[in-house]
Amino acid sequence: MDGNAIEVRGAREHNLRNVSLTLPRNQLIVLTGVSGSGKSSLAFDTLYAEGQRRYLESLSSYA
Repeated sequence: MDGNAIEVRGAREHNLRNVSLTLPRNQLIVLTGVSGSGKSSLAFDTLYAEGQRRYLESLSSYA
């Protein structure tokens, strides 16, 4: 993964079944699909959880 993209590999939340994609950084990204297709699961559950994980990893364990 380069610094210009966010990669999601094998996402499995709710209706997502092993979804992999590359999202460019600093770009407007639009997710479309029918109701219940997993748009919110991808945006909120998967990407938010990964952001939280990376943030917590960046904190010093001695703080």
